[in-house]
Formats: sequence, structure tokens, C-alpha cells
Amino acid sequence: MSSPLLSVEGVAKSFTMHLRGGLRLPVVENVAFDLRPGECVVLGGPSGVGKSSILRMIYGNYAVDRGAILVRDVADGVMRDLGAGDPRTVLGLRERSIGYVSQFLRAVPRASALEVVADPLVRLGTARDEAREKAADMLRRLNLPEALHDLPPATFSGGEKQRVNIARGFLTDHPILLLDEPTASLDAANRDVVVSMIREKLARGVAILGIFHDEPVRAAVATRILDVSTFSARRAA
Repeated sequence: MSSPLLSVEGVAKSFTMHLRGGLRLPVVENVAFDLRPGECVVLGGPSGVGKSSILRMIYGNYAVDRGAILVRDVADGVMRDLGAGDPRTVLGLRERSIGYVSQFLRAVPRASALEVVADPLVRLGTARDEAREKAADMLRRLNLPEALHDLPPATFSGGEKQRVNIARGFLTDHPILLLDEPTASLDAANRDVVVSMIREKLARGVAILGIFHDEPVRAAVATRILDVSTFSARRAA
């Protein structure tokens, strides 16, 4: 069995409600699992059990209360603790090891869709013309009309924005890919395209961790479903 690219060890998370007198709201306790090359682990369970919080902790958007999130750094193969919250470690692992497709597109105002998608490749050292060409190919695969490629995504529909988001996340070769409901705003044809793209990533050994409320998509790509309700601090309380 291959070594994990990601190991989550005893992670807990709570939120402090400062407008409610410092009320502490526990979310998850003792989250523990591994993610290996070629796996698509789906975070399952009802709404509110902490699926998105787990994904955001693994990307470094949320700090952990305790526990470790160990990510294999492709620069040297060392497992580094992203959960410790060191900004340099978090940014380095995002750049080299972890890709992320969120539910929401965050883009530089007035930047074209092509520039938004190509930007991660450019940051990794790919020549701008080559990055733009690969970005255009990805947008065409996701059926985004070429007339939109040079326009800012702020003017797009929800489904169009999400296709830009997906193209940006899938264009790079990060060994770990986090997917937060990537097909939520898509029609059936484009959902099928994304399923094919996920399967291609898995065949190349990428490790995927995702949230999919679309049951057919989940059934098509999941190699394992992790029931997050077993880690729910609210249930334990």
C-alpha cells in the first residue's frame, strides 16, 4: 500500500462567537484519516456536521484547535504539519502540494476568465502563452463559450463561474486536490465532464478529498466515504 499524501491526526475545531459573549461552538472532535494516491475520499454526513470545516482546515483557511494535518511536501517528500498554522508552511504547501476547488470563485476584478484559469500555472513558472493555451483548452473542455474567455467572470452566470473555478483547480498537477461541491451549479453534461476529469486525476495517482451532494457524481467517483458525523462534536455534546 502506498504511503499517505495526507494524514489527519486527532483534529478538533470549534468557533468562538465573540458577539455572543465568547460562546464556544464545537464543530468536530478527533478527526482522523489518511488519504493515499489514487483515492477519492468523500466526506459524507448531514448538513452541519463539519464537512466544509474539515476541508478548510486542510487547506489552511481555518486553524485547528488541536491535532495535526500532515501533508507530504513534493519539494522534499517530508510530511509537514499544516495544522500548526505557520503561514510560510501553509502557502508553500498550497503552491506545491494542494489544489482546491471551492464553491465560490474569487478572482481579481477585471481579469479575464483565461487569465484567472492560467494564473496558477504562471505562478509555478509556466510561460504565460503556454499557460493561457492550456487554460483555453480546459475552458473549451468545460463548454465555456470562447466568446467569454476574454471577459471578467464577475459578469458570468453561476454555472459559468463554477466552470472557470473548476478549470483553474484542475489545470495544475498538485498531488492532492480538494473539491468542495464542484458540480453544484452545473448541468448534467458538464457534470459528466467533471466526473471524467476526476477519474483522469485518480488514474494519474492524484489523491482527492471532496464533498459531493450530487449522489450520482459521488457514486461515480468515490473510492471511500468517510462519515463525518462520527466526528461531530455537537453530537458528542
